[in-house]
Amino acid sequence: MRPYAVTGGRTRPRYDLAVEALVTAAPYPPRDVAGLTPEYRAIMDLCRSARSVAEVSALLKIPLGVARVLIADMCLEGLLRLHQSRPAGAQPDLRLLERVLSGLRNL
Repeated sequence: MRPYAVTGGRTRPRYDLAVEALVTAAPYPPRDVAGLTPEYRAIMDLCRSARSVAEVSALLKIPLGVARVLIADMCLEGLLRLHQSRPAGAQPDLRLLERVLSGLRNL
């Protein structure tokens, strides 16, 4: 499926979401996960243990922009918990980004 179809045509998440932010599945989601889209279910399964936004993108082989939109939506719906290490809008730590990029290349 084309990425824009999965995100409803949106290319930006509803709020700033760092690529290094960790995401975990909510232990008690507010709704039945059986009715979720395949993309949402795949993200929920991956995030049973903490994953970065970049890891979710790489492991599911979806573009980073799509992962950011989906994860932000899921956080707003209470399906995921977001653990950002920096305030929204702050510049990312370049060393951390280099480590993430190195890890992605190793995948």
